[in-house]
Amino acid sequence: MAGRREELQRIAAENFGWSRLTGEQLAAMEQVMAGHDVLAVLPTGAGKSAIYQVPALLLDGPTLVVSPLIALQNDQIEGIGDSRAPAAVAVNSAQRAAEREHAWASLRAGEAEYLFLSPEQLASDEVLDAVAELGVSLFVVDEAHCVSAWGHDFRPDYLRLAPVIERLGHPRVIALTATAALPVRTDIVARLGLRDHREVLAGFDRPNLRLGVDPLPDDDDRHQAVITRTRALTADPATRPGLVYVTSRKDAETYAGELAAEGVRVAAYHAGMKAADRERVHEQFQTGDLDAVVATSAFGMGIDKADLRFVLHAAAPESLDTYYQQIGRAGRDGEPAEITLYHRPRDLGRQKFLTAAKAPEQALAEVAATLAEGTPLTPAELAERVGVSAAQRTRAVNLLEQTGSVGVTADGRLEYLDSDVDPAEAVERGVEAAEAHQRLIRSRIEMMRGYAETTGCRRQYLLGYFGEQLGKPCGNCDTCIAGTAEASTTGDGAFPANSVVEHAEWGRGIVMSTNENTVTVVFDDHGYKTLSAQAVREHDLLTVLTHGG
Repeated sequence: MAGRREELQRIAAENFGWSRLTGEQLAAMEQVMAGHDVLAVLPTGAGKSAIYQVPALLLDGPTLVVSPLIALQNDQIEGIGDSRAPAAVAVNSAQRAAEREHAWASLRAGEAEYLFLSPEQLASDEVLDAVAELGVSLFVVDEAHCVSAWGHDFRPDYLRLAPVIERLGHPRVIALTATAALPVRTDIVARLGLRDHREVLAGFDRPNLRLGVDPLPDDDDRHQAVITRTRALTADPATRPGLVYVTSRKDAETYAGELAAEGVRVAAYHAGMKAADRERVHEQFQTGDLDAVVATSAFGMGIDKADLRFVLHAAAPESLDTYYQQIGRAGRDGEPAEITLYHRPRDLGRQKFLTAAKAPEQALAEVAATLAEGTPLTPAELAERVGVSAAQRTRAVNLLEQTGSVGVTADGRLEYLDSDVDPAEAVERGVEAAEAHQRLIRSRIEMMRGYAETTGCRRQYLLGYFGEQLGKPCGNCDTCIAGTAEASTTGDGAFPANSVVEHAEWGRGIVMSTNENTVTVVFDDHGYKTLSAQAVREHDLLTVLTHGG
């Protein structure tokens, strides 16, 4: 074991200039080299890329990295290009045909070691055939939370990676993400079909982030509070730059316009902007030409700026997964950073309304009946055969895939998997899956509300959501500073974190956190529930199936 670590460290130093790998990086690399699939959850800036870049040089055959954004791919390719490692190439829709052919040629000749593709690219038979000929030794899924409907950035194309992995002979798989609560981790393992896998998890605590919530019932008051605080923070070099997250494109433009009128070096960022304009904002922010960016959730994935001094939220996002991912971009240099959520309870009611989509029963029925006829169809062929919108069709296919009624063939066609199951039953399963997902989403919104409205230590609450216990109040959040936070204890220890429990109504679940007053459990089909510890004890509401470690 020591010899393997020394070899990995030597390769890291000689090829990438990394004189010392962290314990988490080395642990993940060792498991890869031992032949295991690996799920690694490390915070942004903790060097997740090293986990595949170093072992890749010890394995025969190129490394395939599935990454969702071209900008992310370019950042990693540039980083490898600045090292002594073999070349990295991408194949994507932004390239000319000659560039793509050159990339394939360099891989076939053994001149390039790393290939970057989007999950959408792997839906192409031509691309998949070309990849299969390369003899890939390592399959890397970056931003792996995208595979999970529990994740904060679910992307249906990630669901089709499991058959791709099998088509390539199931090389060693590394799944990487910065944020994954237990339900997301479980989903990643299942959706990617990880075999004999190992998990490497870094602690979620970021003690240098000062957490706070400013409750403001009136929207105008909140708007002014965000403007005033952003102006104050950006006026002092010691407390800038930073990010202001908003929920709509209109808010991004409005806040940025008002701040710019007051002399703040600021830009708006949202998905409705032209790609060139978004890229310009990225560059200006990275080079220090902006003191703040007012952005929707579109801004963030791949942001690598260690000296962010504040992250403000003009409204609560839909989950603590999203919130943690966004605030985690601050203070990565270890220096203090301010984190403030401007909370209006009505916002979370609006989030519930926006996520209350009903199951697409008609689309499910048409898709199931069409595929049950027996002929596998390409997505384009299916679109010609069913009379529903593209969004409804995609959602129906995803639900049928998730419930095992529909699968994807090696050449990318959709097929009905169980001829003994009537399409009506497949539809029923799809509806149940959609309803379960809605319950999960609503439970996450309530956990977000709990964080915003707790009088206990906010850091204890936030870490508990991810299944990590903090034994005493942190001292660096608004409730601790105000004196309202009280020490969290595990009570009688009957329900330690990560215990598997069962509830008569809600079924199987896993304990995420406990204190003297509450037990928070995430149930398989009902999401997060926070129960009264006294009621649990007095009425035997939970039965422990296995104890947590």
